[in-house]
Amino acid sequence: MMKQTALPSGEMVPVLGQGTWFMGEDRRQFYQEADALRLGLDLGMSLIDTAEMYGNGGAEEVVAEAIEHRRDEVFLVSKVLPSNASRRGAALACERSLKRLKCETIDLYLLHWRGGYALEETVAGFEDLIKAGKIRHWGVSNFDTEDMEELQAIDGGKAVSTNQVLYNLSRRGVEFELLPWCQEHKIPIMAYSPIEQGRMLNHPALARVAKECGATPAAVALAFVLSHDGVIAIPKSSTSKHIRENRRAVDVKLTADQLAVLDEAFPPPRRKRPLEML
Repeated sequence: MMKQTALPSGEMVPVLGQGTWFMGEDRRQFYQEADALRLGLDLGMSLIDTAEMYGNGGAEEVVAEAIEHRRDEVFLVSKVLPSNASRRGAALACERSLKRLKCETIDLYLLHWRGGYALEETVAGFEDLIKAGKIRHWGVSNFDTEDMEELQAIDGGKAVSTNQVLYNLSRRGVEFELLPWCQEHKIPIMAYSPIEQGRMLNHPALARVAKECGATPAAVALAFVLSHDGVIAIPKSSTSKHIRENRRAVDVKLTADQLAVLDEAFPPPRRKRPLEML
């Protein structure tokens, strides 16, 4: 069984999902990418994250192919660009996403990052979409602690369901303030690029811990992220080999000694840092 965590509504979602950043950019890879997502579904990674920005909508089309006849199995996440995040713009963007996804409802709809529109207007747009049955929950992405506090202070802002941010072993700044804040408010963090797009996987400390665990460095990197309460990881992979490696992470239980090795190699933050983005 896949480990789960709770949204503020009480709904349970898997802690390990699937990302789609960079999917849908090369039509020659379309069916391979869809097959990878289907394998992830088979392995219990039923949360799929995408966005209107990815491949200019192409990633959403890949997701549509992958979830055809399986929509009821999937917790579907997509995002609206800040430039589309006015009250009317969010409605139109959501309709375009639904058309590409070939479905009637998005489970969780996120503001991709803060832009020029007031948060009050974007939240009002999200509430309209919930009333219309187009989305079930809404959240944000790339919000730092101050942004989250501002959001919570506006009318309807406490309905936020998640904050998707860059978080991995080499990008641990959120651990100092943002992650504890979200844990206190029971708002899950959704970690994008949780293995830093593969750039950290040759680190000797990861190799050492992976050997002890009988797992791959990628699985260990994901297991580290998932060792924190209220964190969901959404690694992207287009190959069956990497999908299976990612799934292994849920079963890797890092010991205190192994976590100490990782802390020495990838030190935790000692002070507040600006929120990092890719």
